[in-house]
Amino acid sequence: IDNSSAFRMDPDVPLVVPEVNPEDISWHKGIIANPNCSTIIMLMALKPIHDLSHIKDIVVSTYQAVSGAGKEGIDELREETEAYLKGEEMVARILPSKSLPKHYPIAFNVIPHIDKFMENGYSKEEMKMVNETHKIFHDDTIAVAPTTVRVPVFRSHSEAIRVETERELDIEAVRKAIESFPGARVQDDPAEMAYPMPLYTSEKYDVYVGRIRKDLYNPKAINLWVTGDQIRKGAALNALQIAEYMIAHGMV
Repeated sequence: IDNSSAFRMDPDVPLVVPEVNPEDISWHKGIIANPNCSTIIMLMALKPIHDLSHIKDIVVSTYQAVSGAGKEGIDELREETEAYLKGEEMVARILPSKSLPKHYPIAFNVIPHIDKFMENGYSKEEMKMVNETHKIFHDDTIAVAPTTVRVPVFRSHSEAIRVETERELDIEAVRKAIESFPGARVQDDPAEMAYPMPLYTSEKYDVYVGRIRKDLYNPKAINLWVTGDQIRKGAALNALQIAEYMIAHGMV
């Protein structure tokens, strides 16, 4: 079970989120790929909607924690914050990416750049969300328009998602479908100011979904807000769940 990006798009390697496409595990040839953290978090919220009505279009903007860039990203946010509050110069060395020729402070800032840019103007992180969604859902016709952004949060990625389905869906049916989906939890009560936030989803196993509402202009579109710990469900936990599924189904 490989947690890198090396095998994700290999046609001979299954790309698996156990709650979403566990059936793909059966055709592995020795390697199973763990998807990108942002893709996992998004599809945990979208699979129950997809089961109600086929998804045609996804527009997603991510708000990704610095821990997605590793320990150095965490250290950089902490050091820059301390420097700023002391009135000292912030020194950026890591973000958007250590290998790039320019770096920008992340403290009190957002950076719309994760991984390198591709020839089509999208970043590699954005194209991962496109290609991995197609592979996991086995459907290249789904339109995916991602914008991935690094934000000054230590842990847990958040995503604002607009999804259009083939049929118009009742919001309560959507809410119930997400609530009953393993690994997803609805936190959605605007009157009580209840919605997912990365400060409170960090170190949790579930993906939290809130702000579930009809689009103002398209009756077949729904807007939602999703937050999940990208180190747990977005990486380590997902890999562990693949192994547990294989053991439970006699695949090892």
